[in-house]
Amino acid sequence: MLNVSQAVEIAARAVEAARRAGADAADAGVTADQSTGVGVRLGHVEDIDRSEGESLSLRAFVGRRVASVSSSRMGAEDLDRLAERVVAMARAAPEDPWAGLAPEQRLLSGNAPDLDLHDGRHVEPDALRDMALAIEDAARAVAGVTNSEGAGASAREAVSALATSHGFAAGYRTTNYSASAAVIAGTGERMQNGHASHSARYLQQLDHAGEIGQRAAMRAVERLDPVKVPSGPMTIVFDPRVSASLVNHFAAAISGPAVARGTSFLKDRLGKRVFGNAVAIHDDPHRPRGLRSRPFDGEGLPMSPVALIEHGVLQTWLLDSATARQLALEPTGHGARGGGVSTSNLYLAAGATPRETLLGEVTRGLYVTELIGQGVNGVTGDYSRGAAGFLIENGECIRPVAGVTIAGNLIDMFAALTPASDLTFRYGVNAPTVRVDGMTVAGD
Repeated sequence: MLNVSQAVEIAARAVEAARRAGADAADAGVTADQSTGVGVRLGHVEDIDRSEGESLSLRAFVGRRVASVSSSRMGAEDLDRLAERVVAMARAAPEDPWAGLAPEQRLLSGNAPDLDLHDGRHVEPDALRDMALAIEDAARAVAGVTNSEGAGASAREAVSALATSHGFAAGYRTTNYSASAAVIAGTGERMQNGHASHSARYLQQLDHAGEIGQRAAMRAVERLDPVKVPSGPMTIVFDPRVSASLVNHFAAAISGPAVARGTSFLKDRLGKRVFGNAVAIHDDPHRPRGLRSRPFDGEGLPMSPVALIEHGVLQTWLLDSATARQLALEPTGHGARGGGVSTSNLYLAAGATPRETLLGEVTRGLYVTELIGQGVNGVTGDYSRGAAGFLIENGECIRPVAGVTIAGNLIDMFAALTPASDLTFRYGVNAPTVRVDGMTVAGD
């Protein structure tokens, strides 16, 4: 696999080839990765996957015309042919008045920050197999579990590099380890499944195999014999497994491209209150060992921790260079490679209310642990998704619920959202338990 220096050199050579072919400006990204994964089921290895790949994406600008190509071939002659092709494509493309590289004066200068994203460990397939078997054994040992959909463990190492024609060239490397299990409880029509997983930059950060297996098993067993609930208004409490989805919907609504097109339900809310006064949402690309930490964005701009929501008020859009020009603003360091925007370690900050208190204040509601479908309208904010979880009565989760739909509008949901104090950082996007009053449940 390529190392960082090799990847940066190839990206720089691709940019030089594009300039020789007639591009006014260009940038190139190189990625290389290798991964190993082992899957087991019912105590036997089902599959062992090993993959290794390298890819190059090259973007060329001719005036305000732009085109992109990608390839897995990176020899000198290959780069020349690729450059000639992308420049020819750019000359034939329609003009884009907002196209161009990131502002040169804004590029990351000096050394990229070390975010401790690579643990330098090599994990053999046998160790991954043993981990997967231990996970499944722990899950199958839980009373009520009747079958297994399998368990798995994987290890991945990757290198990312970017070079531009106006002076940027840098890269970094990462590791990622994952483990998961999916099992079934009950028999016949009573069967319910349960899943658990965990990912981390360092192998030693992964949850113990037994914890992952037992968590998957208990989630299956707890779902046995679900009921439906009558339709009507109801308080909804979102488990941290699903509350982060609300943060994702918010991020999509403040993305520069959506705002510039006028297709976001928050397009007129910059500087205005969107959430309650106690709510804050942050994006932190510099968290050491964070699952989405990175030293620079897809355009070579430095990334810094930023408050997107402070005291409930929307502070900024997520802007790449193109949409920043269109909106007459400055890019925010959220440019994605290939266009658009992306966040890093996005999170809804913990509130002041303990989870037990948040639940205890609910006379009758629904504790949601699973969401189904994608019924969210980014233009209007209308929200309707299938859900499963537990019925709450007098502050206690009393029995499982399935086959219901929860509905509302994200504008109203955000305004009514109350976060608990139980935030933990386990995913790329994180949120604590949250309560949203005044939603509608469609059940029986």
